[in-house]
Amino acid sequence: MPNHLHCLLFPTHTDKSLNQLVSEGKRFMAYAIVSQLKKLGQHHVLQRLTAGVQANEKKKGKKHQVFRLSFDARKCFNEKMIEQKMSYIHRNPVSGKWSLVEDFAEYPHSSASYYELDRENDYITHYKAIG
Repeated sequence: MPNHLHCLLFPTHTDKSLNQLVSEGKRFMAYAIVSQLKKLGQHHVLQRLTAGVQANEKKKGKKHQVFRLSFDARKCFNEKMIEQKMSYIHRNPVSGKWSLVEDFAEYPHSSASYYELDRENDYITHYKAIG
């Protein structure tokens, strides 16, 4: 999605909380995003990310605010709930204001083509193969 991310996570390192895992994931993605923006010479975007850093975070040496400080999590208790959440995630690019593609299974930044069209994807593990 242009301004947010949906995902289903199955934490394998149970010594870390979901907050820690999400925080670390955001941090590593932020480094990659900032690095790519620098390579592309996107100085105006970098300036906006710099302007978004809170004063107390600047004191700690933070240079860019790539992500919002919060996230919304839902625990999936059973397969029905997983399927429900996955359906919502897959159809999000064609719902409401987005209309990013005609066919939700063709949205390139989604696992929909893997699940709906049986397309290979080295970055996705079928949720039924976990656990």
